Amino acid sequence: MLVFLVGTGVFLTLRLGFLPIRTLPYALKLAFSPNKQDKSSEGDISHFHALMTALAATIGTGNIAGVATAVFTGGPGAVFWMWITAIFGMATKYGEAILAVKYRVVDEKGEMSGGPMYYIERGLKLKWLAWAFAFFGAFASFGIGNMTQTNSVALAMEGTFGISPIITGIILAILTGAVILGGIKSIGRVTGLVVPFMAIFYVLGGLAIILMNLDKLGPALELILTDAFSGQAVAGGALGTVIRYGVARGVFSNEAGLGSAPIAAAAAKTDHPGRQALVSMTGTFLDTIVVCSITGIVLAMAGLYTGEVSGAALTIASFEAFLPGAGKYIVSIGLIFFAYSTVLGWSYYGEKCFQYIFSRKAVVYYRSAFVIVAFCGCIMKLDLVWNISDTLNGAMAIPNLIGLLCLSGVIVAETKDFMALRRREVDAERAGKSIGA
Repeated sequence: MLVFLVGTGVFLTLRLGFLPIRTLPYALKLAFSPNKQDKSSEGDISHFHALMTALAATIGTGNIAGVATAVFTGGPGAVFWMWITAIFGMATKYGEAILAVKYRVVDEKGEMSGGPMYYIERGLKLKWLAWAFAFFGAFASFGIGNMTQTNSVALAMEGTFGISPIITGIILAILTGAVILGGIKSIGRVTGLVVPFMAIFYVLGGLAIILMNLDKLGPALELILTDAFSGQAVAGGALGTVIRYGVARGVFSNEAGLGSAPIAAAAAKTDHPGRQALVSMTGTFLDTIVVCSITGIVLAMAGLYTGEVSGAALTIASFEAFLPGAGKYIVSIGLIFFAYSTVLGWSYYGEKCFQYIFSRKAVVYYRSAFVIVAFCGCIMKLDLVWNISDTLNGAMAIPNLIGLLCLSGVIVAETKDFMALRRREVDAERAGKSIGA
Protein backbone atom coordinates (compact mmCIF):
# COMPACT_ATOMS: atom_id res chain seq x y z
CA MET A 1 0.00 0.00 0.00
CA LEU A 2 2.83 2.40 0.88
CA VAL A 3 4.57 1.64 -2.42
CA PHE A 4 1.28 2.28 -4.26
CA LEU A 5 0.74 5.61 -2.45
CA VAL A 6 4.26 6.98 -2.79
CA GLY A 7 4.72 5.48 -6.25
CA THR A 8 1.68 7.40 -7.51
CA GLY A 9 3.22 10.60 -6.14
CA VAL A 10 6.55 9.89 -7.86
CA PHE A 11 4.77 9.08 -11.14
CA LEU A 12 2.71 12.30 -11.08
CA THR A 13 5.74 14.38 -10.07
CA LEU A 14 7.64 13.11 -13.11
CA ARG A 15 4.67 13.52 -15.48
CA LEU A 16 4.19 17.10 -14.28
CA GLY A 17 7.89 17.93 -14.65
CA PHE A 18 8.27 18.66 -10.91
CA LEU A 19 5.64 21.41 -11.26
CA PRO A 20 4.48 21.30 -7.59
CA ILE A 21 8.02 22.04 -6.38
CA ARG A 22 8.63 24.76 -8.98
CA THR A 23 5.35 26.58 -8.31
CA LEU A 24 5.25 26.30 -4.51
CA PRO A 25 5.97 30.03 -3.83
CA TYR A 26 3.13 31.11 -6.16
CA ALA A 27 0.84 28.46 -4.63
CA LEU A 28 1.46 29.78 -1.10
CA LYS A 29 0.74 33.32 -2.33
CA LEU A 30 -2.54 32.10 -3.86
CA ALA A 31 -3.55 30.44 -0.61
CA PHE A 32 -2.75 33.25 1.82
CA SER A 33 -2.92 36.57 -0.07
CA PRO A 34 -6.32 38.25 0.47
CA ASN A 35 -6.23 39.82 -3.01
CA LYS A 36 -5.70 36.38 -4.57
CA GLN A 37 -8.95 34.95 -3.17
CA ASP A 38 -11.46 34.29 -5.96
CA LYS A 39 -14.84 35.69 -4.91
CA SER A 40 -16.70 35.72 -8.23
CA SER A 41 -16.27 32.19 -9.62
CA GLU A 42 -18.50 29.19 -8.98
CA GLY A 43 -18.04 27.52 -5.60
CA ASP A 44 -19.09 27.64 -1.95
CA ILE A 45 -15.96 28.85 -0.13
CA SER A 46 -12.70 30.69 -0.89
CA HIS A 47 -9.32 29.14 -1.76
CA PHE A 48 -8.21 29.89 1.80
CA HIS A 49 -11.22 28.33 3.50
CA ALA A 50 -11.03 25.24 1.28
CA LEU A 51 -7.38 24.84 2.26
CA MET A 52 -8.17 25.40 5.94
CA THR A 53 -10.94 22.78 5.83
CA ALA A 54 -8.52 20.30 4.27
CA LEU A 55 -5.78 21.23 6.74
CA ALA A 56 -8.25 20.93 9.61
CA ALA A 57 -8.73 17.28 8.68
CA THR A 58 -5.05 16.74 7.87
CA ILE A 59 -3.26 18.41 10.81
CA GLY A 60 -4.28 16.11 13.64
CA THR A 61 -2.95 13.60 16.11
CA GLY A 62 -0.53 12.33 13.44
CA ASN A 63 1.49 15.53 13.73
CA ILE A 64 2.11 14.95 17.44
CA ALA A 65 1.52 11.29 18.28
CA GLY A 66 2.22 9.91 14.78
CA VAL A 67 5.63 11.56 14.41
CA ALA A 68 6.61 10.41 17.89
CA THR A 69 5.57 6.84 17.05
CA ALA A 70 7.65 6.95 13.86
CA VAL A 71 10.73 8.23 15.71
CA PHE A 72 10.25 5.78 18.60
CA THR A 73 9.86 2.79 16.27
CA GLY A 74 12.02 3.78 13.32
CA GLY A 75 14.49 6.25 14.82
CA PRO A 76 15.07 9.96 14.00
CA GLY A 77 15.82 9.07 10.37
CA ALA A 78 12.10 8.41 9.91
CA VAL A 79 11.61 12.21 9.87
CA PHE A 80 13.69 12.45 6.68
CA TRP A 81 11.49 9.86 4.96
CA MET A 82 8.42 11.81 6.05
CA TRP A 83 9.90 14.80 4.18
CA ILE A 84 10.45 12.70 1.04
CA THR A 85 6.88 11.43 1.24
CA ALA A 86 5.62 15.02 1.47
CA ILE A 87 7.63 16.22 -1.54
CA PHE A 88 6.06 13.60 -3.80
CA GLY A 89 2.74 13.83 -1.96
CA MET A 90 2.34 17.41 -3.19
CA ALA A 91 1.93 16.09 -6.74
CA THR A 92 -0.69 13.62 -5.55
CA LYS A 93 -2.67 16.34 -3.76
CA TYR A 94 -2.33 18.55 -6.84
CA GLY A 95 -3.72 15.84 -9.11
CA GLU A 96 -6.58 15.03 -6.73
CA ALA A 97 -7.68 18.67 -6.58
CA ILE A 98 -7.53 19.22 -10.35
CA LEU A 99 -9.82 16.25 -10.92
CA ALA A 100 -12.09 17.21 -8.01
CA VAL A 101 -12.78 20.67 -9.43
CA LYS A 102 -13.01 19.53 -13.06
CA TYR A 103 -15.59 16.82 -12.36
CA ARG A 104 -17.54 18.46 -9.52
CA VAL A 105 -21.32 18.84 -9.71
CA VAL A 106 -23.92 21.16 -8.18
CA ASP A 107 -26.40 19.39 -5.89
CA GLU A 108 -30.09 20.18 -5.39
CA LYS A 109 -29.27 22.76 -2.71
CA GLY A 110 -26.93 24.60 -5.05
CA GLU A 111 -23.77 23.44 -3.25
CA MET A 112 -20.71 21.91 -4.90
CA SER A 113 -20.07 18.19 -4.55
CA GLY A 114 -16.85 16.64 -5.74
CA GLY A 115 -14.02 14.29 -4.91
CA PRO A 116 -12.83 10.82 -5.97
CA MET A 117 -16.35 9.37 -6.22
CA TYR A 118 -17.24 11.98 -8.84
CA TYR A 119 -14.06 11.87 -10.90
CA ILE A 120 -14.07 8.07 -10.85
CA GLU A 121 -17.70 7.97 -11.99
CA ARG A 122 -17.59 10.85 -14.51
CA GLY A 123 -13.99 10.45 -15.66
CA LEU A 124 -13.51 6.68 -15.63
CA LYS A 125 -17.21 5.73 -16.00
CA LEU A 126 -16.81 3.20 -13.16
CA LYS A 127 -19.73 3.89 -10.86
CA TRP A 128 -19.18 0.75 -8.78
CA LEU A 129 -15.62 1.85 -7.97
CA ALA A 130 -16.84 5.37 -7.13
CA TRP A 131 -19.48 3.86 -4.83
CA ALA A 132 -16.79 1.75 -3.13
CA PHE A 133 -14.72 4.86 -2.37
CA ALA A 134 -17.76 6.68 -0.98
CA PHE A 135 -18.69 3.68 1.19
CA PHE A 136 -15.20 3.38 2.68
CA GLY A 137 -14.93 7.16 3.11
CA ALA A 138 -18.29 7.48 4.87
CA PHE A 139 -17.43 4.86 7.46
CA ALA A 140 -13.80 5.92 7.83
CA SER A 141 -15.06 9.36 8.88
CA PHE A 142 -16.62 7.86 12.01
CA GLY A 143 -13.34 6.18 12.98
CA ILE A 144 -10.16 8.01 11.97
CA GLY A 145 -12.03 11.30 11.53
CA ASN A 146 -14.08 11.19 14.70
CA MET A 147 -13.77 8.59 17.48
CA THR A 148 -9.97 8.32 17.47
CA GLN A 149 -9.69 12.12 17.50
CA THR A 150 -12.23 12.81 20.25
CA ASN A 151 -10.67 10.05 22.33
CA SER A 152 -7.30 11.83 22.04
CA VAL A 153 -8.96 15.07 23.20
CA ALA A 154 -10.57 13.31 26.17
CA LEU A 155 -7.27 11.72 27.23
CA ALA A 156 -5.44 15.05 26.93
CA MET A 157 -8.11 16.92 28.90
CA GLU A 158 -8.12 14.29 31.65
CA GLY A 159 -4.34 13.93 31.85
CA THR A 160 -3.49 17.63 31.73
CA PHE A 161 -6.50 19.35 33.28
CA GLY A 162 -8.22 16.55 35.23
CA ILE A 163 -11.53 16.91 33.32
CA SER A 164 -13.77 13.83 33.11
CA PRO A 165 -14.08 12.21 29.64
CA ILE A 166 -17.88 12.39 29.98
CA ILE A 167 -17.75 16.19 30.40
CA THR A 168 -15.33 16.45 27.47
CA GLY A 169 -17.63 14.27 25.37
CA ILE A 170 -20.69 16.42 26.06
CA ILE A 171 -18.83 19.65 25.26
CA LEU A 172 -17.31 18.20 22.08
CA ALA A 173 -20.65 16.87 20.88
CA ILE A 174 -22.30 20.27 21.37
CA LEU A 175 -19.45 22.17 19.68
CA THR A 176 -19.28 19.72 16.79
CA GLY A 177 -23.03 19.80 16.23
CA ALA A 178 -23.15 23.60 16.31
CA VAL A 179 -20.55 23.83 13.55
CA ILE A 180 -21.41 20.97 11.18
CA LEU A 181 -25.15 21.69 11.12
CA GLY A 182 -24.28 24.87 9.21
CA GLY A 183 -22.62 22.90 6.41
CA ILE A 184 -19.40 23.70 4.54
CA LYS A 185 -19.69 27.48 4.89
CA SER A 186 -19.90 27.18 8.67
CA ILE A 187 -17.07 24.61 8.75
CA GLY A 188 -14.95 26.85 6.50
CA ARG A 189 -15.44 29.89 8.74
CA VAL A 190 -14.56 28.02 11.93
CA THR A 191 -11.55 26.18 10.49
CA GLY A 192 -10.38 29.48 8.98
CA LEU A 193 -10.01 30.72 12.56
CA VAL A 194 -9.01 27.53 14.40
CA VAL A 195 -6.43 26.09 11.98
CA PRO A 196 -4.12 29.15 11.71
CA PHE A 197 -4.32 29.66 15.49
CA MET A 198 -3.56 26.05 16.39
CA ALA A 199 -0.75 25.69 13.86
CA ILE A 200 0.93 28.97 14.84
CA PHE A 201 0.53 28.19 18.58
CA TYR A 202 2.18 24.78 18.26
CA VAL A 203 4.87 25.83 15.76
CA LEU A 204 5.86 28.86 17.86
CA GLY A 205 6.18 26.62 20.92
CA GLY A 206 8.47 24.28 18.98
CA LEU A 207 10.45 27.13 17.44
CA ALA A 208 10.98 28.64 20.90
CA ILE A 209 12.60 25.38 22.02
CA ILE A 210 14.79 25.23 18.89
CA LEU A 211 15.91 28.87 19.15
CA MET A 212 16.66 28.54 22.86
CA ASN A 213 18.79 25.45 22.17
CA LEU A 214 20.47 26.24 18.86
CA ASP A 215 23.55 24.29 19.92
CA LYS A 216 21.46 21.11 19.69
CA LEU A 217 19.88 21.89 16.31
CA GLY A 218 22.90 20.98 14.16
CA PRO A 219 23.49 17.61 15.82
CA ALA A 220 19.73 16.84 15.66
CA LEU A 221 19.54 17.52 11.91
CA GLU A 222 22.75 15.54 11.36
CA LEU A 223 21.26 12.65 13.32
CA ILE A 224 18.06 12.74 11.22
CA LEU A 225 20.00 12.72 7.95
CA THR A 226 22.58 10.07 8.88
CA ASP A 227 20.05 7.77 10.54
CA ALA A 228 17.81 8.01 7.46
CA PHE A 229 20.38 5.98 5.52
CA SER A 230 21.89 3.86 8.27
CA GLY A 231 19.11 2.98 10.69
CA GLN A 232 21.63 2.90 13.54
CA ALA A 233 19.14 4.35 16.03
CA VAL A 234 16.87 1.32 15.55
CA ALA A 235 17.53 -1.93 17.35
CA GLY A 236 19.57 -4.02 14.95
CA GLY A 237 20.16 -1.10 12.58
CA ALA A 238 17.21 -1.96 10.32
CA LEU A 239 17.19 0.65 7.54
CA GLY A 240 13.95 -0.79 6.16
CA THR A 241 12.26 -0.06 9.47
CA VAL A 242 13.33 3.59 9.31
CA ILE A 243 11.94 4.02 5.81
CA ARG A 244 8.76 2.06 6.49
CA TYR A 245 7.71 4.03 9.56
CA GLY A 246 8.78 7.37 8.13
CA VAL A 247 6.75 6.83 4.98
CA ALA A 248 3.78 5.30 6.83
CA ARG A 249 3.47 8.14 9.34
CA GLY A 250 4.08 10.71 6.60
CA VAL A 251 1.23 9.35 4.50
CA PHE A 252 -1.02 9.08 7.57
CA SER A 253 -0.29 12.68 8.51
CA ASN A 254 -0.66 14.48 5.16
CA GLU A 255 -3.27 12.07 3.67
CA ALA A 256 -1.87 12.46 0.14
CA GLY A 257 -3.52 9.77 -1.96
CA LEU A 258 -6.32 8.87 0.45
CA GLY A 259 -8.80 10.98 -1.52
CA SER A 260 -10.09 13.00 1.44
CA ALA A 261 -8.69 16.49 0.72
CA PRO A 262 -10.11 16.80 -2.82
CA ILE A 263 -13.62 16.67 -1.36
CA ALA A 264 -12.90 20.04 0.29
CA ALA A 265 -11.06 21.36 -2.79
CA ALA A 266 -14.18 20.77 -4.89
CA ALA A 267 -16.09 23.35 -2.83
CA ALA A 268 -13.65 26.18 -3.62
CA LYS A 269 -14.49 29.25 -5.68
CA THR A 270 -12.05 29.07 -8.56
CA ASP A 271 -11.91 29.95 -12.24
CA HIS A 272 -9.69 26.99 -13.16
CA PRO A 273 -9.02 23.56 -11.63
CA GLY A 274 -5.27 24.20 -11.78
CA ARG A 275 -5.47 27.24 -9.54
CA GLN A 276 -7.21 25.41 -6.69
CA ALA A 277 -4.90 22.42 -7.24
CA LEU A 278 -1.88 24.60 -6.46
CA VAL A 279 -3.56 25.82 -3.27
CA SER A 280 -4.48 22.28 -2.22
CA MET A 281 -0.96 20.91 -2.61
CA THR A 282 0.36 23.46 -0.10
CA GLY A 283 -1.54 21.51 2.55
CA THR A 284 0.97 18.66 2.26
CA PHE A 285 3.88 21.08 2.55
CA LEU A 286 2.42 22.86 5.60
CA ASP A 287 1.38 19.66 7.35
CA THR A 288 4.57 17.64 6.97
CA ILE A 289 7.44 19.96 6.07
CA VAL A 290 6.38 22.58 8.64
CA VAL A 291 4.32 21.11 11.51
CA CYS A 292 5.65 17.53 11.55
CA SER A 293 9.21 18.83 11.24
CA ILE A 294 8.83 20.86 14.43
CA THR A 295 7.80 17.72 16.32
CA GLY A 296 10.52 15.59 14.74
CA ILE A 297 13.35 18.06 15.37
CA VAL A 298 12.37 18.58 19.03
CA LEU A 299 12.20 14.79 19.50
CA ALA A 300 15.69 14.39 17.99
CA MET A 301 17.07 17.23 20.14
CA ALA A 302 15.62 15.76 23.35
CA GLY A 303 16.85 12.23 22.62
CA LEU A 304 14.17 10.53 24.75
CA TYR A 305 12.96 8.21 21.97
CA THR A 306 15.19 5.36 23.20
CA GLY A 307 13.11 4.97 26.37
CA GLU A 308 9.79 3.23 26.90
CA VAL A 309 7.49 6.20 26.26
CA SER A 310 5.93 6.57 22.80
CA GLY A 311 3.15 8.49 21.03
CA ALA A 312 1.87 11.79 22.36
CA ALA A 313 3.45 11.07 25.75
CA LEU A 314 6.91 11.09 24.11
CA THR A 315 6.24 14.46 22.48
CA ILE A 316 5.01 15.87 25.80
CA ALA A 317 8.11 14.56 27.59
CA SER A 318 10.40 16.06 24.92
CA PHE A 319 8.76 19.49 25.10
CA GLU A 320 8.82 19.31 28.92
CA ALA A 321 12.55 18.55 28.86
CA PHE A 322 13.18 21.99 27.35
CA LEU A 323 10.22 23.94 28.78
CA PRO A 324 9.47 22.45 32.22
CA GLY A 325 5.88 23.15 33.24
CA ALA A 326 4.92 24.79 29.95
CA GLY A 327 5.88 22.05 27.49
CA LYS A 328 3.06 19.71 28.41
CA TYR A 329 0.49 22.48 28.00
CA ILE A 330 1.80 23.43 24.55
CA VAL A 331 1.53 19.85 23.33
CA SER A 332 -1.76 19.06 25.09
CA ILE A 333 -3.51 22.22 23.91
CA GLY A 334 -2.08 21.69 20.42
CA LEU A 335 -3.34 18.10 20.45
CA ILE A 336 -6.83 19.20 21.55
CA PHE A 337 -7.17 21.75 18.76
CA PHE A 338 -5.55 19.49 16.16
CA ALA A 339 -7.93 16.65 16.98
CA TYR A 340 -11.06 18.81 17.16
CA SER A 341 -10.33 20.47 13.82
CA THR A 342 -9.83 17.02 12.29
CA VAL A 343 -13.33 16.10 13.45
CA LEU A 344 -14.77 19.15 11.67
CA GLY A 345 -12.89 18.51 8.42
CA TRP A 346 -13.73 14.82 8.31
CA SER A 347 -17.39 15.49 9.07
CA TYR A 348 -17.61 17.22 5.68
CA TYR A 349 -15.74 14.42 3.91
CA GLY A 350 -18.00 11.76 5.39
CA GLU A 351 -21.12 13.81 4.70
CA LYS A 352 -20.31 14.13 1.00
CA CYS A 353 -19.57 10.40 0.75
CA PHE A 354 -22.83 9.61 2.56
CA GLN A 355 -24.71 11.99 0.27
CA TYR A 356 -23.24 10.30 -2.81
CA ILE A 357 -24.44 6.86 -1.66
CA PHE A 358 -27.90 7.80 -0.44
CA SER A 359 -29.05 11.36 -1.27
CA ARG A 360 -28.95 14.91 0.02
CA LYS A 361 -31.96 14.11 2.25
CA ALA A 362 -29.91 11.57 4.21
CA VAL A 363 -27.33 14.18 5.30
CA VAL A 364 -29.28 15.17 8.42
CA TYR A 365 -29.11 11.57 9.68
CA TYR A 366 -25.36 11.44 9.03
CA ARG A 367 -24.76 14.67 10.95
CA SER A 368 -26.81 13.44 13.91
CA ALA A 369 -24.94 10.13 14.01
CA PHE A 370 -21.60 11.93 13.70
CA VAL A 371 -22.33 14.08 16.77
CA ILE A 372 -23.36 11.02 18.82
CA VAL A 373 -20.21 9.13 17.77
CA ALA A 374 -18.08 12.13 18.79
CA PHE A 375 -19.36 11.69 22.35
CA CYS A 376 -18.88 7.91 22.29
CA GLY A 377 -15.27 8.29 21.22
CA CYS A 378 -14.47 10.16 24.42
CA ILE A 379 -15.58 7.33 26.72
CA MET A 380 -14.51 4.21 24.80
CA LYS A 381 -11.31 2.20 24.48
CA LEU A 382 -10.38 2.35 20.83
CA ASP A 383 -7.84 -0.33 19.91
CA LEU A 384 -10.29 -2.06 17.57
CA VAL A 385 -11.51 1.27 16.15
CA TRP A 386 -7.92 2.25 15.28
CA ASN A 387 -7.37 -1.04 13.43
CA ILE A 388 -10.66 -0.74 11.53
CA SER A 389 -9.89 2.90 10.71
CA ASP A 390 -6.46 2.06 9.26
CA THR A 391 -8.08 -0.64 7.11
CA LEU A 392 -10.78 1.72 5.84
CA ASN A 393 -8.18 4.38 5.07
CA GLY A 394 -6.29 1.90 2.93
CA ALA A 395 -9.53 0.81 1.28
CA MET A 396 -10.30 4.47 0.43
CA ALA A 397 -6.90 4.95 -1.16
CA ILE A 398 -7.13 2.08 -3.66
CA PRO A 399 -10.05 3.42 -5.79
CA ASN A 400 -8.63 6.94 -5.54
CA LEU A 401 -5.15 5.96 -6.72
CA ILE A 402 -6.63 3.96 -9.60
CA GLY A 403 -8.54 7.10 -10.59
CA LEU A 404 -5.44 9.30 -10.36
CA LEU A 405 -3.28 6.97 -12.46
CA CYS A 406 -5.92 6.33 -15.11
CA LEU A 407 -6.81 10.03 -15.35
CA SER A 408 -3.22 11.31 -15.21
CA GLY A 409 -3.57 12.40 -18.84
CA VAL A 410 -6.44 14.69 -17.82
CA ILE A 411 -4.30 16.11 -15.00
CA VAL A 412 -1.48 16.91 -17.43
CA ALA A 413 -3.87 18.45 -20.01
CA GLU A 414 -5.54 20.67 -17.40
CA THR A 415 -2.11 21.69 -16.12
CA LYS A 416 -0.93 22.73 -19.58
CA ASP A 417 -4.10 24.76 -20.04
CA PHE A 418 -3.65 26.49 -16.70
CA MET A 419 0.03 27.24 -17.27
CA ALA A 420 -0.87 28.88 -20.59
CA LEU A 421 -3.47 30.97 -18.72
CA ARG A 422 -0.88 31.81 -16.07
CA ARG A 423 1.61 33.00 -18.71
CA ARG A 424 -1.02 35.33 -20.17
CA GLU A 425 -1.71 36.69 -16.67
CA VAL A 426 1.99 37.33 -16.04
CA ASP A 427 2.34 39.09 -19.40
CA ALA A 428 -0.69 41.26 -18.60
CA GLU A 429 0.72 42.14 -15.17
CA ARG A 430 4.06 43.14 -16.69
CA ALA A 431 2.34 45.21 -19.37
CA GLY A 432 0.27 46.98 -16.70
CA LYS A 433 3.37 47.76 -14.64
CA SER A 434 5.24 49.12 -17.64
CA ILE A 435 2.30 51.40 -18.55
CA GLY A 436 2.10 52.58 -14.94
CA ALA A 437 5.81 53.29 -14.91
